[in-house]
Amino acid sequence: MAGAAHAEVDHHAKATEKKPAKAKKAAKPSETGAAPAISPADKEEADEPSVADSAVTEFNCELGNKITIYTNAGDDGHIALRWKKRLHRLTRVGTTTGAHRFENKLYGLIWIGIPAKGMLLDSKQNRQLANECKSPEQAAVVHMPAQG
Repeated sequence: MAGAAHAEVDHHAKATEKKPAKAKKAAKPSETGAAPAISPADKEEADEPSVADSAVTEFNCELGNKITIYTNAGDDGHIALRWKKRLHRLTRVGTTTGAHRFENKLYGLIWIGIPAKGMLLDSKQNRQLANECKSPEQAAVVHMPAQG
């Protein structure tokens, strides 16, 4: 009888060990079909921005790539960037170099603008998407040789 009671206790202990694992597994949103919670910042980066009343700058890049940037005079903290037929909202990130840096962390896009050119980076795949991007004004600048 003591053996039967011991077996019953072991069986009960194993059953209680499995319950927390099942409860934890059921809580995962991807397995229950529920959408994960999206923060307001992520939603803002995911939504396609409105470009009504925006100043438009076209950039021609190496390898035939093209980028369009939309800016609003009243909002210097954001730009809309058209890349591969899709508009992305990017947020300004401070720099110590004076470069203009804008990021969309959700999509991994980084736009860096300096006086001579701009470049678009993919931070998720750690690679350049477009380089030597120049607006018509940047392309018109001819560098004079240094005199000395």
